[in-house]
Amino acid sequence: MLWRGRRQSDNIEDDRSDSGGGGIGGGGGFQIPIGGRTGGGGSILLVILVVIAGWYFGFDPSAILGGGDGGLLPGGGGQISDNSGGQGSGTAPANDEMKQFVATVLAETEDTWTGIFKSQGLTYEDPKLVLFSGQVRSACGFASAAAGPFYCPGDHKVYLDMTFFQQLDQQFGASGEFARAYVVAHEVGHHVQNLTGIMSKFNQMRQGMSEADANQLSVRIELQADCFAGVWAHYTAQKGILEQGDIESALNAAKQIGDDTLQKRTQGYVVPESFNHGTSQQRQTWLARGYKSGKLSDCNTLSGPI
Repeated sequence: MLWRGRRQSDNIEDDRSDSGGGGIGGGGGFQIPIGGRTGGGGSILLVILVVIAGWYFGFDPSAILGGGDGGLLPGGGGQISDNSGGQGSGTAPANDEMKQFVATVLAETEDTWTGIFKSQGLTYEDPKLVLFSGQVRSACGFASAAAGPFYCPGDHKVYLDMTFFQQLDQQFGASGEFARAYVVAHEVGHHVQNLTGIMSKFNQMRQGMSEADANQLSVRIELQADCFAGVWAHYTAQKGILEQGDIESALNAAKQIGDDTLQKRTQGYVVPESFNHGTSQQRQTWLARGYKSGKLSDCNTLSGPI
């Protein structure tokens, strides 16, 4: 990814020198598959979500959706729990290269989504991205690096402990700069869902759902965030920023953090009814769909098969 020398976002909050004081412990942030879930009354709620989405964007309602648990990783569910062990990753130089990379990727998402929203007659509000070490306090509760990157709708912030990038490479086998860019773009996708007002509706609705129905809706929400990350990648590619192998790198990351792949890796078997982010194939499919078309209307995860 040819990111060096490009604009860097000013919307970075570097809290790596703070100890935080806990792990993700409630509140309902949206994290990368270390989390995501939903609950019952599925079909009626989906219809409501579809109507809201159509009202906001003026196309097939199922194109825009909000929800998930705000994280890239499965397992945490709408509620984030503390499983960090209280270990931090230490402080880092204020202008270290990885921070510059994240700031550049965030700037690219700002430019892309500002343009997309403007084309729909809407105004895009830039999210903040908080860099933390080990644990951090958010409007969604205490967050632990063990839960993975996440988005908190309560404060419109993406939270990232950059040691996750190391984990992505060494533990998940997903290396490459664009795999890391995908992580940021997925969380920004949840921010897009939040700005539409749909995420708040989802959070209200899932309170009346069974766990199984909540999980099913959460999968659809997370897959849309993947598709939105693909839409961003589509426009980024048009700028000539991507290099050979970048998209493959992101697709591999999506594969490695699928519910089924993670469950096989951690427990040796899969429990489909517990999926809350989508299978590896589903995550790759929706990321690729957004990338190929660049159209929000193709990110329809609310209705039909996924």
